[in-house]
Amino acid sequence: MDNMGIKGIGTDVQSLLDSKSVTKKNDDGNSFADFLKGSVEKVNTMQKEADQAVQDLLVGKDQNIHQVMIAVEKANLSLNMMMQVRNKLINAYEEIMRTQV
Repeated sequence: MDNMGIKGIGTDVQSLLDSKSVTKKNDDGNSFADFLKGSVEKVNTMQKEADQAVQDLLVGKDQNIHQVMIAVEKANLSLNMMMQVRNKLINAYEEIMRTQV
């Protein structure tokens, strides 16, 4: 698997995170931007782990195809979920921009 999907949304997410309103801290001291960045990093890590598991299987290091398939599916599901969250954020932003003051 290639982590091209993460690179493809990086600019959209980064422009969203540069906004001042998403950098406000909550009660725990974490900002929404920090949460989103952490989530993107976790998805990226899962993608890399899945890639490594597939490579290990192909070169004969790992013989457990079930674990490889589980790692690949976890990475796929997390990427799909991140894309849905991205879509919801963009839809919310577009709706806010359409509201009249």
